[in-house]
Amino acid sequence: MAVHVESAESPSVRVRLCEPTRPFPEIENDPMLDFLVRARGAGVSVDVSVRTVEGDGLDRFLDGLAEDFRGWAGARAWRSLENVLTVSATHGPRGYVHLTWGLHSHWPAEEWHFETVTAHAPGEDMRNLARDVRALLGGAS
Repeated sequence: MAVHVESAESPSVRVRLCEPTRPFPEIENDPMLDFLVRARGAGVSVDVSVRTVEGDGLDRFLDGLAEDFRGWAGARAWRSLENVLTVSATHGPRGYVHLTWGLHSHWPAEEWHFETVTAHAPGEDMRNLARDVRALLGGAS
């Protein structure tokens, strides 16, 4: 399973969340969960492995955005355990939710970062994204 999102800034750029794995399968009930994030497009090829504790609540963050479909002031932010993946959300013109997906090199190097923005209709579109992320992160064996 994979979750695909397309860039609002550059339709040729796609972000894909995929390949959830348990990095320590020998440890019973280990909460660590890794997944791969890939960004591809014109002149862009970025792959990062994201480490989380049971997904770090990314699905709940997206659910919260869906529930607040009427909008909010400012930006809301989410980050993975090691800050390799960040997501910032703003409620933009015409009611769309703009998600800024940040991919960052692993600490302490912090040599590079990549960002792209995706736009989503409020409500059902955001609920579907949250559902897909929940299925991806919950499906790791």
